Amino acid sequence: MTALVTGWFSFESMGATAGDLLARDVVCRWLDEADIAFDVAAVAPFRGDVDWRDADPARYSHVVFVCGPVGNGWPLTELLDRFHASSFVAINVSLLEPLATWNPFSTVLARDGADGARPDICFLAPVPEAPLVGVVLVHRQGEYAHGAHDVVGEAIAQLVAATHVTAVGIDTRLDVSASGLTTPAQVESLIGRMDAVVTTRLHGLVLALKNGVPALAVDPIRGGAKVKRQAETIGWPACFAADALDGHDLERSLAWCLTPEARAAARDCSARAATLLADLPAQLKAAVGAQ
Repeated sequence: MTALVTGWFSFESMGATAGDLLARDVVCRWLDEADIAFDVAAVAPFRGDVDWRDADPARYSHVVFVCGPVGNGWPLTELLDRFHASSFVAINVSLLEPLATWNPFSTVLARDGADGARPDICFLAPVPEAPLVGVVLVHRQGEYAHGAHDVVGEAIAQLVAATHVTAVGIDTRLDVSASGLTTPAQVESLIGRMDAVVTTRLHGLVLALKNGVPALAVDPIRGGAKVKRQAETIGWPACFAADALDGHDLERSLAWCLTPEARAAARDCSARAATLLADLPAQLKAAVGAQ
């Protein structure tokens, strides 16, 4: 007995969601625990074993359709026609029509329909680990003659793509904000909720460390400028210059930023910065008062 696991991830441009994929993984785990052989039918950008349109129908005793709304219409009817000799099982689905009207299934374990409802099986999926990493990038800075913003941007894009993290774009610019943020409090609150930050902005580095969030900083100016100088001033180690980038070093540095040790180091840097600034208010007051 071999089952073919299908769902909206098996069809092109049919809006497969994170919930569809989590439900698929739950079903695959259950089949694996029962020692039932199975293939997953998927199309790009999703990964699977086969494309159902090319798979041999004679190979599969069962076709399992996982998650989402199902009804009497294309492309589900095409799938049913191709595998008409297989037993068709639907699980975690929302029935768009009463089974008395349309029922091509041998077994229906519906999420909801005319006969009732049950919890979505995504409740039984393991809680995933994909750390939140804020990506805080500076715009091209014409005032610096040795900028390498494109090179740095590409290196950061490759870093994020190669790492299992959830990248959250955060723009600190407020006159025209790419992330829809309009106040400093919104920017800092978002940065403060990240597990780590990757940034080419000085204030991406500062606001992260201020909130105890480790920051992988890359100075976008060849040779280093204000970002690198700030990191050196407060003793923050995870900083690179634009002309000294190595993909493996960036990956190792980001991995360190996601450790408890890096969190402690970020808090230490924040405290060190506050100590170094302790006499600045008095200096300002003296300067202004002297005029």
